[in-house]
Amino acid sequence: MALTLNQEQQMLRDSAEAFLAESAPVAHLRALRDSRDEQGFSRELWASFGEMGFAGVMIPEAHGGVGLGVLEAGQIAEQLGHTLTPSPFLSSAVLAANALVRGGTSAQQAEWLPAIASGHAVAALAIDEHSKHRPAAISTTARAQGSGFLLEGEKCFVVDGHVADLLIVAAHVQGNPTEGPSDATGTAARITLFLVDPKAAGVSIERSLQVDSHNAARVRLAGVQLQADAVLGGADAIGQGGALLEAVLDTGRAVLAAQLVGIADEVFERTQAYLKERKQFDRLIGEFQSLQHRMAALYTDIELARAITMRAFEALASSQQDDRTRAIVSAAKARACTSANLAVCEAVQMHGGMGMTDAFDIGLFMKRARVAQEWLGDANFHADRFARLSGY
Repeated sequence: MALTLNQEQQMLRDSAEAFLAESAPVAHLRALRDSRDEQGFSRELWASFGEMGFAGVMIPEAHGGVGLGVLEAGQIAEQLGHTLTPSPFLSSAVLAANALVRGGTSAQQAEWLPAIASGHAVAALAIDEHSKHRPAAISTTARAQGSGFLLEGEKCFVVDGHVADLLIVAAHVQGNPTEGPSDATGTAARITLFLVDPKAAGVSIERSLQVDSHNAARVRLAGVQLQADAVLGGADAIGQGGALLEAVLDTGRAVLAAQLVGIADEVFERTQAYLKERKQFDRLIGEFQSLQHRMAALYTDIELARAITMRAFEALASSQQDDRTRAIVSAAKARACTSANLAVCEAVQMHGGMGMTDAFDIGLFMKRARVAQEWLGDANFHADRFARLSGY
């Protein structure tokens, strides 16, 4: 696969750009934030995502989706980075949908995939239990009880958890309740993924107010009774969820890297426009050579992040999912984190003191970049993972 978009992919990108610019610009985020909306996103807008095919971009046509891949999902995510649109795209249309497509039984796919693709259902992946992303440190347990299981544990930073119609929860079945052994990728071995109804007895969900005004939640599981068919993939998948989870997380990491590239690209464009308008000492500040050099360096940095993210899409689209692929994904997420961080810091500095005032949108991009950097592993997590996967 070439590291450029073909005509159909470019059309999808343009469609997402036009749709979000018209229906969900940054003003949409501000309106949700200022009204203290309890949902944190627009259900009507998400239904439009379904109608446009965005919510089902990675779902097969047989289940109501459009049957595209991770690269196409990345193009939509990049445009979400440009507009900061709060939506369950990454949590539901990418992570949860990918888990169901890869590992769900026919019955589980038939029940949930059409609803996710249409935008009528939101699903969320409940993995992390610590302040930092540590998929190898899962203490949630599922104890066999009769023909089913009893789920105990707590999850944090469950993106879109408080609005989810379905939770996909990672747990150990009769395993070490502290931290299971991990494989070379840093994901706990012998884990199982469960489909959990957020309204089930024993499930309590508390919304976490994020600095970027996007959704997340803390989920507590106290003696949640599950039937045998709640295991993602059926009985044969018990204790075999580690590889599936790692593949799903890598898909999400690559798509999230694309959103970070979109954030960096947008703040670059806004800063470039500002430099051409702002005057100091009767000169446009964009004429100052020091600022030109910094902008040139930033442009190069962003393009490098875009290139490695496209390379990650290429690797994920291949039939060979090995340590090399996983290392490339980590390289993409790490680079996108650092590039987005550089972009928002430079943007704030070049806008001067008012860059962080609420009158300007730059501060909103900085906040979103900070949260996206932490989600699914920050630059340090992925630099370490890249090194281990590369044999260091």
